[in-house]
Amino acid sequence: MTENNPVPGTVAEATGPAPEKRRGRRGAPHVHESHLVSQILREIMGGGAVRTILAIFCGFVVGAILIAATNEDVIEAAGYFFQRPGDTLGAAWTAISNGYGALFRGSIYNADAPDFARAIRPFTETLRLGAPLIAAGLGISLSFRVGLFNIGGKGQLLIGVAFASYASFAWPLPYGIHLIVAVVFGILGAALWGSIVGLLKATTGAHEVIVTIMLNYVAFNLVTYLMRSGFLHDPAAGGHAQTTAPLPSAQLPQILGPEYPLHAGFLIVLAATIFYWWLMERSTIGYRFRAVGINPDAARTAGMNVPRIYVLAMASSAAFVGIAGVNQTLGRSTGVTPTIDAGIGFDGITVALLGGGGAVGIFFAGLLFGAMKAGSPTMQIAEVSPEVLLVVQGVIVLFIAAPPLVRAIFRLPSASPDGPIRSFWRGLTSRKSDGK
Repeated sequence: MTENNPVPGTVAEATGPAPEKRRGRRGAPHVHESHLVSQILREIMGGGAVRTILAIFCGFVVGAILIAATNEDVIEAAGYFFQRPGDTLGAAWTAISNGYGALFRGSIYNADAPDFARAIRPFTETLRLGAPLIAAGLGISLSFRVGLFNIGGKGQLLIGVAFASYASFAWPLPYGIHLIVAVVFGILGAALWGSIVGLLKATTGAHEVIVTIMLNYVAFNLVTYLMRSGFLHDPAAGGHAQTTAPLPSAQLPQILGPEYPLHAGFLIVLAATIFYWWLMERSTIGYRFRAVGINPDAARTAGMNVPRIYVLAMASSAAFVGIAGVNQTLGRSTGVTPTIDAGIGFDGITVALLGGGGAVGIFFAGLLFGAMKAGSPTMQIAEVSPEVLLVVQGVIVLFIAAPPLVRAIFRLPSASPDGPIRSFWRGLTSRKSDGK
């Protein structure tokens, strides 16, 4: 006779197992659920998404401090802080709320607008300005995942601008066809320029950082020359370096009508984002890119042609950056100047880092930085220096690049390499080995 197997007819049989055992059997699932919830929370808090959100939060906190520190009312009230500290704090709160309120009105929704159509116009500006940043971020991120550091975005963008611009005014073609030809020509031009970097690295071992920096200078001066006195020059511009305006058949159409500057370039970037996800996560060449990025020696041992992959990777990286150039060139009805890159080539590095290499992350990182560009003029009207947003961007990247720093400040747990969410997602998306 045991406690778990009571003798028939006894009290133990009638009352069932001991109370301690009954609590233990009912409590086991609760213990398991509690442990599972703990694992899920640990995986979420230790994940990259939370760190990214907290890095953005830290960036805006630093921006708020700068807004308050540079505001004249705050400085004046600080002169008698110990007599009336409330004046300083109130002035600081007013300056910060006005500054970030202006950023929201200039990039998302303007509640002061007379109608809804004008109220949402800032958000369309965010989409328009964020599109080239997303494209450049995708290109830079692709090179990162292959183990290459592509900082030649400026040169690749300018070459894409030159190719797309030439096709847009020199080859009159029917509507639809002309636009496609100009877009493809611009992307191919940028890809060709980027492949030079991969070819030099594959054949001579030249470091891609040095090569891309030098090619930035070459591209800028070459394109400037072509715009000033070469075949890209617009005679109507006199001695200024400017291209001929694209023909109407090669201009990207506006999506929401003439009242909004948002054009079809955003749709091209949206398609490029989906293609990037498929390329890096589902295609065979994407698997080889990632394998070379993790360990080129192991990839070579596995039979992969690493030099060839370097060339393909740099060409693909520059092709995405070329989409940004196409967006800048064909999204307007006037010619462009050598400053058309507007820092997008370097901002793409920031977007790629903030996006963490994933298509979704880069898409929203580009929109965030596009929102900052769209809201910057409104913040200047609110007497906030535009340099504040640049500092915010820099601080965000600083915290993104130093995950231990964010974990130490907010006491986050370390990242879990194989948590429940990751395991569930891997099981949901993994292919069945039996081919069913």
